[in-house]
Amino acid sequence: MPSACDPVIEDIEDMVSSTDPTPHERQSARKNIVPRPKKKKELLNDEELQADSVIPGMQKIWMKTWGCSHNNSDGEYMAGQLAASGYKMTDDPAEADLWLLNSCTVKNPAEDHFRNSIKKAQEQEKKVVVAGCVPQAQPRMDYLKGLSIIGVQQIDRVVEVVDEAVKGHSVRLLGQKKEGGRRLGGARLDLPKIRKNPLIEIISINTGCLNACTYCKTKHARGDLASYPIEELVKRVRQSFQEGVCEIWLTSEDTGAYGRDIGTDLPTLLWRLVEQIPDGAMLRLGMTNPPYILEHLGEMAKILNHPRVYAFLHVPVQSASDSVLMDMKREYCIDDFKRVVDFLKERVPGVTIATDIICGFPGETEEDFQETLELVKLYRFPSLFINQFYPRPGTPAAKMEQVPAQVKKQRTRELSQLFHSYNPYDHKVGEMQHVLVTEESFDAQYYVAHNKFYEQVLVPKKVEFKGKMIEVEIYEAGKHFMKGRPVEDSKPFNPSIAAPLQQGEVSGLIQEQSVRGTSGSSSILIGCFSVDREALKKLGIGLAVAAALLAFIIDKLY
Repeated sequence: MPSACDPVIEDIEDMVSSTDPTPHERQSARKNIVPRPKKKKELLNDEELQADSVIPGMQKIWMKTWGCSHNNSDGEYMAGQLAASGYKMTDDPAEADLWLLNSCTVKNPAEDHFRNSIKKAQEQEKKVVVAGCVPQAQPRMDYLKGLSIIGVQQIDRVVEVVDEAVKGHSVRLLGQKKEGGRRLGGARLDLPKIRKNPLIEIISINTGCLNACTYCKTKHARGDLASYPIEELVKRVRQSFQEGVCEIWLTSEDTGAYGRDIGTDLPTLLWRLVEQIPDGAMLRLGMTNPPYILEHLGEMAKILNHPRVYAFLHVPVQSASDSVLMDMKREYCIDDFKRVVDFLKERVPGVTIATDIICGFPGETEEDFQETLELVKLYRFPSLFINQFYPRPGTPAAKMEQVPAQVKKQRTRELSQLFHSYNPYDHKVGEMQHVLVTEESFDAQYYVAHNKFYEQVLVPKKVEFKGKMIEVEIYEAGKHFMKGRPVEDSKPFNPSIAAPLQQGEVSGLIQEQSVRGTSGSSSILIGCFSVDREALKKLGIGLAVAAALLAFIIDKLY
């Protein structure tokens, strides 16, 4: 007979079964219980009293996110909800009481960093909560035993999980969100969030995908395609611009597949979103696989030519060999990929096509690899993500006959050398370009801007440029960037319809406002409603919960 602790509880609701006593039955049973007098204990020391009085919501939290922009968006939402509930987000892991680790399962090194961070946290006696694709796909891993887990579709419940972790309990929320039997895209888009960059809004338009690539572990975590309704996405974009955002990133595991599960498509969504973008602000499309863009090439070319949309598309090819693509189950041939690239290059002059390549996939021959080299020589991709193949546990590719490690390394090296042998921006020196300034360079010496083709342009670090569209003259070009000097007499153009939020400020429904009455008590402004802070505490309602309740009421009223 199996032990009672053998099954993994996938959701907190699973802790209660139909055979358990009801609250009424528990109350009736209490009537027959006679309390036993207890002996007086000696007064506890200060340390014990402090340990017994842990109050969730008072702690400092450090969060680390690995992986794609979808993961980063999830991290922003989790940080926003925690901050809205009273927790303090910190950039210093040493001073944090709890580490929230948001993982990526695409490559072995990313998971290794994640696992090492868990070990480091435990060595420093930090509380740990894990999130992201690794624990969602493999919750039974030995190094995850005893840890609280937030599933990729449960990020709206991060406060509950952290509250329990702070108190020393372990909770695992791994369920999928469904409505009327249909799988939803994930947590609501109107949740509080803290943008890593207050000028950039990252929006997930769908989660999961329609593919079954033999090397992919993300599919195990994110599942099948589930798209957000167009109206919800339009509303989120509109709110973002009202909070001073000047650049929107659309993200998902495959943006090209958007809407196929809800009776719509990507171009329909994009035309609706373009209507919301103010002059000078920009929209960037996320990764799309070749099969799902082929039928929309004409409309996609028109959208990429729009002045408020970057002429940029990330289309992963992975290999130029049809036999390797077949083993990967990529559902297209190399001619399909070339058709996409050739069509867009012809109809969208100057378009940037970024792509991914995997070196050393199982069964890849030298002839297969040479075909991939020829593809790169043909298109001279300005942005190329080169990945050495790593077999991910539980994937079909992990069971295939592997290419020797030294061969994989050699091919990765050879492709990298080819990529670095050409400079894609040399011919642009002397050009006048309009660029949108959104962030600071890694060395803190410049501001980073992007032109219409989402090419990186470094500009002087002047505070009046941040979040503005400016005109520059390109005077230098490197492998991954250009440098531009502001054109004399040109004035920065502010594309935002509102001032951006401050770094670390919570986006969404919650704004704090000091409202002093005769009693001197402070209140919270949630939307257009003023709510007494002390009243919320007495009712045991957190700020995030109060905001969600009021949002629901407002939605029903209006």
